[in-house]
Amino acid sequence: MEWTNSFIFTSREPPADAETISQKLMHQAGMIDKLVSGVYSYLPLGLRVLQKVSNIIREEMNNAGAVEILMPALQPSSLWKESKRFGKMGKDMIVFKDRHNREMLLGPTHEEVVSDIVRKYVRSWKNLPVMLYQIQTKYRDEIRPRFGIIRSREFLMKDCYSFDRTEQESEQSYLKMRQAYLRIFSRCSLSVTVQAADSGVIGGKFSEEFVAAGDCAELEIGHIFKLGTDYSEKLHVVYMDKDGIEKPVVMGCYGIGVSRIVAAIIEGSYDDRGIIWPVSVAPFHAIIVPVNMSDSRAVETADKIHKELESSNIEVLFDNREESAGVKFADADLIGIPYRITLGRKLVDGKIEIMERKTKKIYDVEVEKAKEFMLSAIKEST
Repeated sequence: MEWTNSFIFTSREPPADAETISQKLMHQAGMIDKLVSGVYSYLPLGLRVLQKVSNIIREEMNNAGAVEILMPALQPSSLWKESKRFGKMGKDMIVFKDRHNREMLLGPTHEEVVSDIVRKYVRSWKNLPVMLYQIQTKYRDEIRPRFGIIRSREFLMKDCYSFDRTEQESEQSYLKMRQAYLRIFSRCSLSVTVQAADSGVIGGKFSEEFVAAGDCAELEIGHIFKLGTDYSEKLHVVYMDKDGIEKPVVMGCYGIGVSRIVAAIIEGSYDDRGIIWPVSVAPFHAIIVPVNMSDSRAVETADKIHKELESSNIEVLFDNREESAGVKFADADLIGIPYRITLGRKLVDGKIEIMERKTKKIYDVEVEKAKEFMLSAIKEST
């Protein structure tokens, strides 16, 4: 992708209301745009990172045996009244009347909806276990949205729900999800601690939260719950066992803040120049920087490398702007792209300069070996 066609706009000035490093750098790197308090647009760079985190989560959920669905954001309040949770979230829940005077809400979570789905289709012990998940936007009217996308009123979340026949089977589902979460965070280069937690309005008899290391005291990024039969008894999510006896399904709930992961990665990986993305979630693997755009040889070589890398599925941004080398280098560091490929004075000797963002190591590489070097570097980094 060429910079001039990519809708990337960086800034040297942080937003006035920035409280955290992630909020500051995401704005400066042109990843997000604030619409109103707690509500953000994801610009191209931010969306690419968000999608990569989502794909890692999706792969690990699928590998753990969960099946993806997509539930509606709009929910009838009657379902929450049936579970006896309506009102427990207070003013955080966005409730309104539709044109037919029916009370509706924007989903802050989906235990009721997924329970309604399962109770319609699961009849027998033969239909269990079931594990369903989605990646979807949630809505909570935070009294004080803070820390950019970390505590916002609209956010992307992965929520998964397990339905089992027995407590023993439910425990196995819980442990399977716990391991999947640890793999997800490892692939995102996040260091986390697992702590016993308050289950809050979600309920259940036990829960654990995954807290990422970083400068922000808020960075819970995952929470898993043993719900037992609380929801299934209230919402009549039942099955017939082998003896024809009706029993409540045993449930588990597993949530990950997808957008929070993006912020958490930044909080734990940055320097005075900007973001330092791990290769696994970086918006691009490499950025190509011709020092002088009036140097036809440098531009032609840069274009050739650009095409070669893209043909090998290496995601690369070609900085083809008419800007000084200093501006280009500063932007590359701010955005945090893992590898910077510079075409400058060494090109007369048939070489380019490749800098690793994290270590700042510089490698002199022959032009013809650029693709080979990048393939090897990316493989080692992932």
